[in-house]
Amino acid sequence: MKRNAVNGTTAVGLAVAVLGGAKLRRGRDGIIVAEGYRRRVPPATCFTVGSVIITRRSADWLLHEDRAGLFDHERAHARQYALLGPFFWPAYWVACGYSWALTGCYGTRNVFERRAGLARGGYAERPLRPRFTRSPATGSRSRDAGSPSPR
Repeated sequence: MKRNAVNGTTAVGLAVAVLGGAKLRRGRDGIIVAEGYRRRVPPATCFTVGSVIITRRSADWLLHEDRAGLFDHERAHARQYALLGPFFWPAYWVACGYSWALTGCYGTRNVFERRAGLARGGYAERPLRPRFTRSPATGSRSRDAGSPSPR
């Protein structure tokens, strides 16, 4: 994706991949696959920086037809980088914080993960934490047993 080369995010992705001990291979649709990433952070099997999908596994594993959904999920992140450039990083981390606060999971309510396809990326829907749910009968927020009334 040419925009990511221009906005500098692919260069950062290449640096992360090389510093993580990954080997670079050409993927599909202008994507570079960095296979064999060795760092512990982040713990994900795959993650994307610019137009570089970085994986702990092999490129063949990622590009196999059985994982087309995962590749599409990561490619959607590359498109998000093309739209936001380096502003993707703070926006993504704010979305992670929002998701964590509501569900205890960084991905479930993260707008970037949702738009990339939660299931394709290996995420599952998680319910809202109890303090964020509403009572179906009254529409009010539920309270923990023994919590004081608002009056």
